[in-house]
Amino acid sequence: MKFLSQVAATLVGIFMFVVLVFFGLLVVGAVVGSSSTGTEVKANSVIELDLSLVTVDYAGKFDYEDFDYYEANHDGLADVLAAIRSAKTDSNIKGISILNDNSNLGMAQYKALRDALQDFSRSGKFVMAYANTLTQKEYYLNSAAQQIYLNPMGELEFKGLSTELLFFKDFQDQYGIKMDVIRHGKYKSAVEPFLENKMSPANRLQTESLLHSVWNSMVEDVAQSRKISVAQLNSIATQLQAQTPESAKSLRLIDQVAYEDQYHADIKKKLGVAATDSYNTIAVLDYAENNATTVSDYTAKSKIAIVYAQGDIGRGEGDVTTVGEGSMRRALQEARDDKAIKAIVLRVDSPGGDALTSELIWREIELTKKVKPVVVSMGNYAASGGYYIACNANRIFAEKTTITGSIGVFGLLPNFSKLTNKMGIHAEQVATHQNAAEYSVFQPLNPGYAAYAQKGVERVYSTFLSRVAAGRKMTVAQVDSLAQGRVWSGAEAKKMGLVDEIGGLHAAIAYAAKKTKTKDYSTQNYPEYKRDFSAFLGQLGMPFFSSKEAILQEQVGAENYKLIQQLRKVQSSKGIQAALPFDIQFH
Repeated sequence: MKFLSQVAATLVGIFMFVVLVFFGLLVVGAVVGSSSTGTEVKANSVIELDLSLVTVDYAGKFDYEDFDYYEANHDGLADVLAAIRSAKTDSNIKGISILNDNSNLGMAQYKALRDALQDFSRSGKFVMAYANTLTQKEYYLNSAAQQIYLNPMGELEFKGLSTELLFFKDFQDQYGIKMDVIRHGKYKSAVEPFLENKMSPANRLQTESLLHSVWNSMVEDVAQSRKISVAQLNSIATQLQAQTPESAKSLRLIDQVAYEDQYHADIKKKLGVAATDSYNTIAVLDYAENNATTVSDYTAKSKIAIVYAQGDIGRGEGDVTTVGEGSMRRALQEARDDKAIKAIVLRVDSPGGDALTSELIWREIELTKKVKPVVVSMGNYAASGGYYIACNANRIFAEKTTITGSIGVFGLLPNFSKLTNKMGIHAEQVATHQNAAEYSVFQPLNPGYAAYAQKGVERVYSTFLSRVAAGRKMTVAQVDSLAQGRVWSGAEAKKMGLVDEIGGLHAAIAYAAKKTKTKDYSTQNYPEYKRDFSAFLGQLGMPFFSSKEAILQEQVGAENYKLIQQLRKVQSSKGIQAALPFDIQFH
């Protein structure tokens, strides 16, 4: 027995030694990496705008509480935009190449990129784009280039926008799996798929209005860039006239029908590089890393804080894809207590979620406004709970293509009583009082509990209306006429008074500086997320420490993982929800 204990102690000692050595190497690597100058930017270089790894506005800062390690990522869209602005005045950078763009960014994010690319072009440097094929969204970005190339065997998609919604009523009836719905808002169509087999007139109305508004914003930008009238662009889309490269060129949607080697040959001519030589390139994320980590002018004593609220709103700490109560409240408190920070810009890219968390963040903004101004910049989404946390800001900016509004609430109560009865499983409850028993998925929804839940929904909806009314200086009746869960584009929301100005994050920052009469300033990003050591090791690709989510995503693939996330979202929607009525995908 003593021998076995000695062996065990030896094994534990060896394991701890390996862990300590490994940890020491990580620390040394981090120190060496932090002191590195990054990728060299050579003279006469071209930035390659590869956005495939850019998924969020803000890539995040992380504090690992288990040990003294801090990490800041620089692969967010905000870093890319900052890099493009910096490249304007970088003598080593001569142009930007958009090569086979493949990105999952949203329309508002693409608008920000287009603006940045056009601003870059005004410096006298070139922006060129090449694609084997072009989807509508990809063409929207590429249309900001001075010259667009398309592969001779490629095609261009330009046909207008559509979306598709699934309905599950018959599925529920057939299999005995039911979602009991408690809601307020005739447009709150997040729950409609569980109640009907087709779209309600109200849902169809808001969806058509949203699609038309987003499309109009897109074609206005394309018309300006390509010097083609909006009427002609709509005619091209209606008649599907631009499918082939040759027809797309004849209609002036693109400039050249060519292969990729010909595209690179033309770039070489612009750079004055011999046809037989290679030209210097740098990936945009490498350039963004250099730009973010290069020591810049720290003489500016004043700061504008940018607090990013991106992803579904939920309880807990949160991260770069979840708006959590912990990180958000901490970020707002730190920003308002920092005397160097003169104003706060809240960047919202969220379809909403948990109503209670939305209220807690709203309250934190109320407290912050008493100390310094809060300006909101809306990204792809600022809907339902996303609008809740934005409505009381001093000023609200949105892109025309932002999806916002959706002022309404609902609750979903899964019920399996029909299914379990078919399987011969029956449930009964025993309680001391009439309403003591909680809702059960194994019994039909009790009318008394349904009335209780409806009161909760009505209470949250009433509070939501009052928050918006106070923030937007409207009456509750006025807000209610715009609410009922209805979704608006940013352009529509501006007309309705739910948004103050059309513009991106850069415009919101400029307004915040002007409002506080701050001329010389830098920006500081929030939140800083708290993580533990196992999360850090999982990021390094060590399977034992990788999160089960990372392993699952790797096994099933990104698209299937999204479906799993959607199912989980429904299952985990505990409490009253202030969420976007549907997961809209533009096609």
